[in-house]
Amino acid sequence: MGPTEQSSSSINSGYNAVDGPVISSSILGQRVLQHFEFHPSYRNLNHGSFGASPRDIRKKLRYYQDLTEATPDKFLRYDLPSILNESREAVAKLLNAPPDTVVFVPNATTGVNTILRSLTWNDDCKDEILYFNTIYGACGKTIDYIVDSGLGRVSSRAIQITYPCEDEEIVNSFKAAVQSSTGSGKRAKVCVFDVVSSLPGVRFPFEAIDKACKEAGVLSLMDGAQGIGMIDLDLRALDPDFFVSNCHKWLHVPRGCAVLYVPPRNQALITSSLPTSHGYVAKSGARFNPLPMANPSTFVNNFQFVGTMDSSSYLCVKDAIAWRQEVLGGEARIIEYVQALAKEGGKKAAGILGTEVLDNKSGSMSNCGMTNVALPLEAEAVADVKIREWMMEAMIHDYKTFVPLFATPGRLYARLSAQVYLNVEDFEWAGQMLLDLCGRVAKGTTPFSRL
Repeated sequence: MGPTEQSSSSINSGYNAVDGPVISSSILGQRVLQHFEFHPSYRNLNHGSFGASPRDIRKKLRYYQDLTEATPDKFLRYDLPSILNESREAVAKLLNAPPDTVVFVPNATTGVNTILRSLTWNDDCKDEILYFNTIYGACGKTIDYIVDSGLGRVSSRAIQITYPCEDEEIVNSFKAAVQSSTGSGKRAKVCVFDVVSSLPGVRFPFEAIDKACKEAGVLSLMDGAQGIGMIDLDLRALDPDFFVSNCHKWLHVPRGCAVLYVPPRNQALITSSLPTSHGYVAKSGARFNPLPMANPSTFVNNFQFVGTMDSSSYLCVKDAIAWRQEVLGGEARIIEYVQALAKEGGKKAAGILGTEVLDNKSGSMSNCGMTNVALPLEAEAVADVKIREWMMEAMIHDYKTFVPLFATPGRLYARLSAQVYLNVEDFEWAGQMLLDLCGRVAKGTTPFSRL
């Protein structure tokens, strides 16, 4: 995994015949690996699951942790709130949102839980939570919990979509679900939907679904777990009812950190952090808060101090944004590179495998930092979960990498993540690795005893 550049590749030459101009890799690509701390033998092709933070930002993380240890009361009571506000202001500027509409939580799942557990459900038992069948598993289970614990006051409705499909089809499916809800005597209260879905890793028409929610009078809960740092987001323009996005994935912030956005019109609905802590104001009146420097915003103050925890990653948000500007050239350059690399890299890998990339005719599904490449396996192997599990474990043991695999009817796909420290050579290597794995499956040389 050396510094070789694929100069013949359009992503490195500065022009793509299909997608138009793309950036030069003189700054981005494998040479950026020097800023990260991956093991020399490991090739990280799965940035989308857990992210990665550069060495300089991890040093900042330890710096904040050291300040905490040096003078715990001084730092946690008096210094941390100001630094936290600086990070909130930095991420708010990046998202084009007012600073008092954004707070930090450990991850996107926590954000989704915070919203859904805060909403109240009508005693007439007609409220419904809408979601798409491609929902992230933990968020789907959160909806299940809300329904199971809701004493019959709320139900859920899955909106079925089958990829590949066009954005308009997804919007029409949403509208049909709202009509079905009304027709069955229910009331669609909130819809949970992705910015970029996890499996498959495709861009979701979140702008159009958010608009459709407004037209239908349905609250929009935008799960951008895969979002900030990968695609351009303008929350003033979007104006969703709720939005959450992991900063520890595509924004290069240390784990775990996510930004939660709630516009002023909905902040009264979110009465508590998760768990409830010192910022909560009870209906019966405020209790004593032992912590100084309360934020003037009730919403922000609710999330300022949520129990004793290591919030050093939150403080690193401003540093990560600055690092991306100073070292990588800024958000526009990063996003353009990552999306172009995902598109071209996916085509390269699919060409080696003799298959195709999962996309629709308009190409809108692939406008993100991930690509999904079909594997050349027979239907019997695709249906065998044991084979899939072995393949993913074999990647770790035998190839020193990992790529998530997922199945659709009759087809198995590999999700590859583009990143600033990768180039087309890495996707070509991934194609060869996956081809070798598929060959081992076809020959029946899969040691299932490992599982």
